[in-house]
Amino acid sequence: MPNIKTIADNADVIVNGYAFTRKMDGIHVLNLNCPDKAVVFSADGEVCETTMDDIELSIASRYLQQNLKYMED
Repeated sequence: MPNIKTIADNADVIVNGYAFTRKMDGIHVLNLNCPDKAVVFSADGEVCETTMDDIELSIASRYLQQNLKYMED
């Protein structure tokens, strides 16, 4: 598993401690302050898998919607 610095360095955008990385299977989000909390969103924003609770998931989802424009090629 890559370390936190590598994940942060390779992230497309970081918002309030959440690293957002676009990959082939969707958008991966990792809480850099609590690395056991992560979520994978599909390209259309649906949750594919997560280890976040509902509150943190709603926060990550909102950050994704607000910052998706910065992740485009």
